[in-house]
Amino acid sequence: MSLFKYESELREPLVKGSKTYHQITEDIVAPIEVKPGKLWYIGFYIAVCMLLFGIFSVYEEVVYGVGQWNLNKTQGWGWDITNFVWWVGIGHAGTLISAILLLFRQGWRTGVNRAAEAMTIFAVMCAGQFPVFHMGRVWDAFFIFPYPNSRGSVWPNFDSPLLWDVFAISTYFTVSVLFWYTGLLPDLATVRDRAKTKLRKLLYGIASFGWTGSTKHWQRHEALSLVLAGLATPLVLSVHTIVSFDFATSVIPGWHTTIFPPYFVAGAVFSGFAMVNSLLLVVRKMMNLQDYITIGHIEAMNKVIVLTGSIVGVAYLSELFVAWYSGNKYEAYAFFYTRANIYSTLGWSYVGMIGCNVLSPQIFWFRKMRRNLAVTFFMSVVVNIGMWFERFVIIATSIYRDYLPSAWSVYYSPSIWELGFYIGTFGLFFTCFFLFSKYFPVIAIAEIKSIAKTSGDNHKLAIAHVEAEEPEAFAHEYAH
Repeated sequence: MSLFKYESELREPLVKGSKTYHQITEDIVAPIEVKPGKLWYIGFYIAVCMLLFGIFSVYEEVVYGVGQWNLNKTQGWGWDITNFVWWVGIGHAGTLISAILLLFRQGWRTGVNRAAEAMTIFAVMCAGQFPVFHMGRVWDAFFIFPYPNSRGSVWPNFDSPLLWDVFAISTYFTVSVLFWYTGLLPDLATVRDRAKTKLRKLLYGIASFGWTGSTKHWQRHEALSLVLAGLATPLVLSVHTIVSFDFATSVIPGWHTTIFPPYFVAGAVFSGFAMVNSLLLVVRKMMNLQDYITIGHIEAMNKVIVLTGSIVGVAYLSELFVAWYSGNKYEAYAFFYTRANIYSTLGWSYVGMIGCNVLSPQIFWFRKMRRNLAVTFFMSVVVNIGMWFERFVIIATSIYRDYLPSAWSVYYSPSIWELGFYIGTFGLFFTCFFLFSKYFPVIAIAEIKSIAKTSGDNHKLAIAHVEAEEPEAFAHEYAH
């Protein structure tokens, strides 16, 4: 068969502009080789300022104690663990796009996987800080690690899902870094070979591990990528499942429910894809990558958002039904009086959650809306606000009133240092992402080239005459 692969002309090209291999390299590597624009510097400096404020907020909490936060008798977790679960969810889309879509050979992942993988790593870095500083005495953090020690029988409680979190998230982070860096090797070698200064050539040479592009290197690269994808795929399901066990294994009304694991995973993919959309829409504009991050890529991710948003909506309804059907008055109180009651103390957060997560994504049933960049960016922000509301609803509304009315706390609101810590993690996330976009290719060059011949504009033009042929003629011409 003269054509490497037949792909319908009607299918939207994933690489636009009839690009040659050299043009692909030039377009993607160019932002690394030139001085960043004004928008990059403005965004980077804002991110650094947010990070510095976060560092100062953490300093206040560590030096003066957790009393700097507005935690009280019942609100022992507050914003801290709410933000921890939120950031873990943000980090889910990267591994899903990279691993699962790679195993299923989905070509559209190639334009978005590199940025999504980086987003995963930075989000997990942000998430991991919250449980550590929530300890108060940070210098005792080593107590959570199970290792032979001289403290006798003082060991972590292996029955606690909080310890499971340590193992799950550290494993997830390790595999994500390996997967991300493995994919970077061919592209780092490309940047190395184009470097004009000795320092750049040396640094990118070290980073690329002596990649030469030989057949043996590519063979090992492909094998390792598939192995890591196979390892990462169960992690997509396991990590947020284990995070949900923090709640599901307790006896708190509103928490001990078997629906939490799949519900948390769907919500994590939902929020993660929304954050990927937010970042990619900015990156494609700032770095002029519209030919590689196409409207088709954005539409594909919007389809995943409307699917997972609908799954989350079903989970919300299931929770309400089970709370009613169980006949448990404490469950009914948690759901119908505290959450789904707009006049309750924290009812506003439940309304915000339903509006942002269930109702607003339904706009993506319309193709015109899925392909509208302004609507997509706005909706990606709304979804992530809604997913933050979801975590706040689960944590705050379930524990702000317990079985003892004497322990019922006053209305919870975060202190400036809790808010500063959260802002600081945004600063860390965007500082890392800006540096990543400056010194690493934000799109996988080698993978884009691998699909350019089968999913690019050139290929679509080449097979246009095949589309017009009668089936019998096509079968006779291309049978051998």
